[in-house]
Order: sequence, then structure tokens, then C-alpha cells
Amino acid sequence: MLARQAFKTVQPLTQNVRLYASDSGVRQRRPWGKYSAYGFGGIFTFWVVLRGIVVYQKGPDAVLSPAQKAAKMKEEAAGKTGSLDKVSNVVFKGGDQGFVDLKLESVEQVNHNTKKFRFAFPNPDDVSGLHTTSALVTKYQGPEMDKPVIRPYTPTSPDDVKGHMDFVIKKYENGPMSTHIHNMEPPQRLEFKGPISKYPWSPNKHDTITLIAGGTGITPMHQLCQAIFSNPEDKTKVNLIYGNIAEEDILLKQEFQHLENMYPQRFRAFYLLDKPSDTWTQGTGHVTQEILKTVLPEPKEKDFKIFVCGPPGMYKALSGMKKSPAEQGELSGMLKEMGYSEDQVYKF
Repeated sequence: MLARQAFKTVQPLTQNVRLYASDSGVRQRRPWGKYSAYGFGGIFTFWVVLRGIVVYQKGPDAVLSPAQKAAKMKEEAAGKTGSLDKVSNVVFKGGDQGFVDLKLESVEQVNHNTKKFRFAFPNPDDVSGLHTTSALVTKYQGPEMDKPVIRPYTPTSPDDVKGHMDFVIKKYENGPMSTHIHNMEPPQRLEFKGPISKYPWSPNKHDTITLIAGGTGITPMHQLCQAIFSNPEDKTKVNLIYGNIAEEDILLKQEFQHLENMYPQRFRAFYLLDKPSDTWTQGTGHVTQEILKTVLPEPKEKDFKIFVCGPPGMYKALSGMKKSPAEQGELSGMLKEMGYSEDQVYKF
């Protein structure tokens, strides 16, 4: 119906058109045939109206060329926080912004030593400003501390969620920051700073990625999975190897089970336990070369990446420790012994 209305608005231009100011109003034929009836102005008007209909029905991207669409997608992927900044307030801007004080909104017990903490942003429409993959650092100085304690944490809530962000945090014995956070109650406040950029992700950056995690090292892996499987354009295949002490220590298991059910051809999870129950049917013990061989692509294959995040013992056994928070350091351990190179492995 919109197309018929558009044609009717253009149709009067085909009647009683004066070709010159001296014309009497009687239609005259010209050598260029039927196009004289419309006039160039009418043809242009008709094109503009039809273009408007396409935009109305399919959105503004419908009239972009393939090259323009690709450029727009690349721009949005590279500057996600920039596009969010136009419609929302970004809480964490990086640079010399300093620490941001946030209020604890709620606490949820996850297991015997882990809780989920929700911190509220200053305004309901605020977004974190984080990107995949990135983290925040927290700061706390107790009354008897000579200097503040600073620790990094990766949120488990999506980067673009508004009004709050969630953290799943395990309490470590003699861990000053995790102990302080576990002792917090709403509406106490905690200082955060960031984002701290890690491995920059863009859709289909690799054909396949393998995530090897231990304990709370699962949180950056979860952030990566969120970005991949929430984007219809991203077709990356993901393998997860996740080690823990006991079954109750497996964090975010429901979220990963959901991915397995929704994307059985693209997501697989392998769980390992040090202390399995009698009913446990999956892997036991630590990550071994035999397990890695069943999951990882061959070193000679192309376009894959291996990510490692976990306790120090896992790093030493698999990939070697990072040289510093900003430097990967040399590759060692099982992955080097199996023939993988430094550019194929990333240590969170």
C-alpha cells in the first residue's frame, strides 16, 4: 500500500507538464519519448520516496552497500563503548579517570566459598564501558594496612547490561581482597578502575578457540563466550576444558550447559575434578597431554587460539607464567612440548 501511495504522489507530475515557460499547457512529445511525461524531477522524487519506504520497513542499514555495511560492523566492533556512549553513560572510561566508587546492591551465595556480587552503577541507564576481553581492578585499604590491596576481576554480566554489573568471587584463605569483599553487605561501597584490556576480540577472529581454565579463571572465558554466542554474525567454535576440586566448585555451569544445548555443533565443555563423587561420570585429575590431544587442533593447523587462565600451578604445567600483567612471557610446559607456538597461546 505504501508503494501505491508513493506512485500516486508522483503521478500528478505526469499530467499537464509545461516543458517551457511559454507552453500553453498542452502536452507535447519530445524525442526522448515516454520519459518526458515524468520529467527528471518526478523520477528523482519517486526514487527518494521508494528509498524512504525501504528504510521505514527494513531499517537504515537496508540502503547501505555491502562495503558500507562491512565498514559499519568493523567500526562498531572496534569501538563498542563509543557507540554505547551515544545513548548511555559509560562508567569506566580508562586513562586518567581514576577509581570509581560503586554501591553493593545484592549478594547471592553460590557455593561454600563463592558468592555473586551485584554492584549498582550511578544511573539506571549506565553501562560499564568494558569490552571483550577486559577486566577491572578493585582497591581496598583496611585501617591497619600500610598500603591498599589491588586485585583484578572480570565481571560475569554482559558488557552492555545497564544499571549494574555482576562478579562471581571465590574467597581465598589469607586473601585480603576476596575476604574483604565476602565480608561486605549492601549498601557498602567498593572502588573499581578500568577497563584493563586483555585480548581484543572481534567476530570470527579465529575459526576455533580452546579455553583451558581452573577455578575462578573461568570468568574471562565466560566473558569471551558471552560475546561470541550473543552475536549472530560470530560463528567461532569453542572448546572448554575446566578443572576444579569438586563438583560444587564448578562455577557458571548452568550457563555453559545452556550453550551446549543451544549450540551443540559449536560449543563443547570438558570437566575435570580432583575429588569426584561416586556418581561423577566425566574426567578426573589434572589436565594432561592425553586430554589436550583429544580436544586441541594439531599445531600445524591454522586459525585457532588457545586461552589459559587459572591458578599458578596450572600455568606452570600448561604454558608457563606470564612475565608481568602486561607481558605474556615465554611459552613453556605441555603446550610447548606438544609443538604449539607463542602466537597460538594467550595467557589471561
